[in-house]
Amino acid sequence: MLRVLSYLYWAVIVLTCPVFFLGALLVWAVTAPFDRRKVALHLYSSAWAVFYVRLNPLWRLRTTGRELLPWRGAAVLVANHASLVDILVLFDLFRPYKWVSKVEIFKVPVIGWNMRLNGYVPLVRGRGDSVRRMMARCGELLGQGSPVLLFPEGTRTDDGRLRAFKDGAFELAVRHQVPVFPIAVHGTGRALPKHGLVLREQVDARVEVLPPLDPADYPDVPSLRDAARNRIAEALRV
Repeated sequence: MLRVLSYLYWAVIVLTCPVFFLGALLVWAVTAPFDRRKVALHLYSSAWAVFYVRLNPLWRLRTTGRELLPWRGAAVLVANHASLVDILVLFDLFRPYKWVSKVEIFKVPVIGWNMRLNGYVPLVRGRGDSVRRMMARCGELLGQGSPVLLFPEGTRTDDGRLRAFKDGAFELAVRHQVPVFPIAVHGTGRALPKHGLVLREQVDARVEVLPPLDPADYPDVPSLRDAARNRIAEALRV
């Protein structure tokens, strides 16, 4: 039964994505003259993604702490990463930000086109030149007042345990003196296997925005990094 439901669910996504993308093109065309940060397009994309979460009868989603996130002003958002579904549920933040995502996602038809249209930031994992370009582009976005969202673990966890965090997101926060918002994503690890698209079971997902960290309160990047990881780890244990 789960296999049949999975096939139906992904078929709906494949069939409707082109329709949503046409809507994205329309939003982009109408708002481009006055919305340089593409906030309207990002919010449209957020509604598009969250629609697929709400559509799935096996998934429930709650978001708490959304009011902590700024509508205006630069910030670095960092979240744990347990499933492909994390990308969908984090759109439920419904706040303007730019994704940093592996370049493979940008190559997916329709989805990748929309990511490029939004001005999200691609990254080739393990490539130093790509990391440098990503950091430079994120610095530009922060300078323009756009928050950026990264998965500091670098990849999805295999066993559900929180991995060590990489420094990049926190170097950005220190360099640009912008707050770091830790975000704990609960429950998505049970939604899909890391390799496969068959739905597993009913999932009660929750996105929890935690109070921000001020880089000025920490002596260096590792201290800020560890404080963000500890805050997410504590939230995940609750």
